[in-house]
Amino acid sequence: MLNAGMKLAGLSRVITVGGVVTMVPVLFLVATTITSNNSSQTNQTEGTHPLSAPHVLPTVLVLSLLLVILVLLAWYFLRVRHHRKAVVTSVDKKIPNGILEEQDQGKELGGQAAELHTLSEQQTVVLLPRSPSASKTYFPIPVEHLEEEFRLRSADDGKLFREEFNSLPGGYTQGTCEEANKEDNKEKNRYPNILPYDHSRVVLTPLDGDPCSDYVNASYIDAFKDKNKFIAAQGPKQDTVADFWRMIWEQKAATIVMLTNLKERKEDKCYQYWPDQGCWTYGNVRVVVEDFTVLVDYTIRKFCVQYQASDGTKTPRLVTQMHFTSWPDFGVPFSPIGMLKFLKKVKQVNPSYAGPIVVHCSAGVGRTGTFIVIDAMIEMMYAEPKIDVFGFVSRIRDQRSQLVQTDMQYSFIYQALLEYYLYGDTELDVSSLEGHLHKLHNTLTTGDRVGLEEEFKKLTNMRIMKENMRAGNLPANMKKNRVLQIIPYDFNRVILSMRRGQEFTDYANASFIDGYRQKDYFIATQGPLSHTVDDFWRMVWEWKCHSIVMLTELQEREQDKCFQYWPLEDSVTYGDYTVEIKGDTLCDTFSLRDLVLTYGQEKQPRLVRHFHFHGWPEIGIPAEGRGMIDIIAAVQKQQQQSGNHPIVVHCSAGAGRTGTFIALSNILERVKAEGLLDVFQTVKSLRMQRPHMVQTVEQYDFCYRVVQDFVDIFSDYANFK
Repeated sequence: MLNAGMKLAGLSRVITVGGVVTMVPVLFLVATTITSNNSSQTNQTEGTHPLSAPHVLPTVLVLSLLLVILVLLAWYFLRVRHHRKAVVTSVDKKIPNGILEEQDQGKELGGQAAELHTLSEQQTVVLLPRSPSASKTYFPIPVEHLEEEFRLRSADDGKLFREEFNSLPGGYTQGTCEEANKEDNKEKNRYPNILPYDHSRVVLTPLDGDPCSDYVNASYIDAFKDKNKFIAAQGPKQDTVADFWRMIWEQKAATIVMLTNLKERKEDKCYQYWPDQGCWTYGNVRVVVEDFTVLVDYTIRKFCVQYQASDGTKTPRLVTQMHFTSWPDFGVPFSPIGMLKFLKKVKQVNPSYAGPIVVHCSAGVGRTGTFIVIDAMIEMMYAEPKIDVFGFVSRIRDQRSQLVQTDMQYSFIYQALLEYYLYGDTELDVSSLEGHLHKLHNTLTTGDRVGLEEEFKKLTNMRIMKENMRAGNLPANMKKNRVLQIIPYDFNRVILSMRRGQEFTDYANASFIDGYRQKDYFIATQGPLSHTVDDFWRMVWEWKCHSIVMLTELQEREQDKCFQYWPLEDSVTYGDYTVEIKGDTLCDTFSLRDLVLTYGQEKQPRLVRHFHFHGWPEIGIPAEGRGMIDIIAAVQKQQQQSGNHPIVVHCSAGAGRTGTFIALSNILERVKAEGLLDVFQTVKSLRMQRPHMVQTVEQYDFCYRVVQDFVDIFSDYANFK
């Protein structure tokens, strides 16, 4: 027994302490056993073996102490690990999403957010911690240096932007908030830590018998030159809507800029303070919906507003609400193009005689401040010419604390200003289109297009974001791409349902593209390959597409450009999908095919209309624009009848001709609705959604030509000229 014990003495045993696996020497256990055995073996002389009683006791004590230390270390490690896990859980799961209003992913919130949630059940805007470098100042930037300065600040994941943002004055250091903190007013604040200063708050006319009825969570904010051009307000709560409309009336505001959606991440961000239709009365203010227009980035609502006082009803006024709907729940818009277009529209609709423009998001500081700063700095560009984002944000924070709430919003301001500086306002009224085309084409040498090519060159200089093409560049998906340079971006690629047990079956070389009025209105894709036809029809089925636009022939210049994915007669089956042809009509410039798509055993087949445009060579453009106008009109009519699900558009690679068709669809729809066009920004926006959209200067020029043809054809009764 002694020998067996000595062999075991060098081994260890695995034990579990509070879920942590620990190796503990077995020597302690062995020694104890040996001691017991020695006492029973009388034929041995006491003290003749190292493990006999006098030596065993110290050994046991030392080993016991080591064991205790190991257990304590394991317990400490386990506690630290659980503590860290608890902090993450509290931020991710317990804080209502409203706390993260205006935050960039909540990366820096940590335990501070959890602590704020514990303090109050009311939604709270978490204020990012200030950096130690808050004393540094930044000077105005001449506009000619803006591009270089933006590049420097963006390096290292925006490190210099964060430093600059963190140097801004923060906290409630510029005044008191006594009115906001009165007991009767506390419930009127959406967030208890976003309050207006007493010196800059909007003061309402008090109602009889209610001394606190002059309070609303709103502050006057200066523009670059004009004092109190804006009112920055929180999104109304249900019990403050009447105060909000009273403020609109008393301040003679004609324009409301709304920068949040009513709900974001399932959290209430703003109470709907207007009726969907008809009229509604809020306190003493009657609001009637006159008109509304829904566009891809924003919605315009027009209200007739009338004050009903005890001494008689006042003359009604027109109030326009500009509701920007494309600001994501976290972060900032993907591109500043939509915001700049929105800002221009706000300036156009706001009459010169009106009172302050009321701007609100949820808290009335983050997105609200960002909008106001972009407007002011564009004005400064024209006046100086330079920009002073740091100085202006510091200045308006004296009027309302926390305006521009994250470094992400701060850098977005610079991004928008750079976009405006580099490309300017490229929007045209249709009445000036002819003159603009003359300027683009009218150069010294016949056929020379320096102006047009310079404009197009700005587009081709745009960086292709190859780092955002991971899915398309996976080895399993590479063979599904017809052209290796044209791969969808990950952020807007069309995702298919994953087939059970088969990896990478969610990929198709296809991108969602925004329309004029609707996000993801088009699917831009390549012509199917023989081994991707199943995926093509799976995409059509899963995304409920009823229109397919084909802009290539099956073969061009003796090369395969697209696999024939429909039957010439009867039906054909591709995987789980059966396609049956019901009709084939040849129109002037395109074939119209009625296809019936059936999936597996489902009894509800779908009608899919196939528009196949002829006469567009792989190199070059169609001979004239009338055919393009006709097919776009036919597709739009089909969409209205089938429910406006995504339109599948493809050529061979899904970029050049595909992009031109989508660009023209969006441009012509805007021309019809507003009498305005912006070929440059339309194509630029497409290229940000899929590389190489509108691939050649000929295709770019064709966009202008088709619009001119459209205006010439319809100007007599469309009142374009």
